[in-house]
Amino acid sequence: MKSKILFVLCLLAGLMFMNAGLDKFLHYMPVPKDMPEKMIKHGKAFMEIGWLLPLVGSAEFVGGLLLIFGRTRALGAVIIVPVLTGILLTNISVAPSGLPIVFALIAIILWVIIENREKYLPMIGK
Repeated sequence: MKSKILFVLCLLAGLMFMNAGLDKFLHYMPVPKDMPEKMIKHGKAFMEIGWLLPLVGSAEFVGGLLLIFGRTRALGAVIIVPVLTGILLTNISVAPSGLPIVFALIAIILWVIIENREKYLPMIGK
């Protein structure tokens, strides 16, 4: 039962990250009317640095895709952690209203990391 719940949560989180990553390339999601001015400035700054948006979008898409499948879930979590850190810091400093979703995503990724902790041991030299 626990593995089925984790799969569903990883599927939803993975699809969210994949959608966000694709939007960085295709720009199909409209900007919300009530978005804070600071957040719009951050978005424009990301676009000014030509390589940054594609890099983040690629990491979101690939990390989200890897989260969906059990064999690659641990690698997906490693790819998503830096992106999720940026999302957390942006929401703390600019748009605290998005923090509940960020905390839910962090909880899912932490669960994935805890479930796959033995796979990370070679990365830390144990």
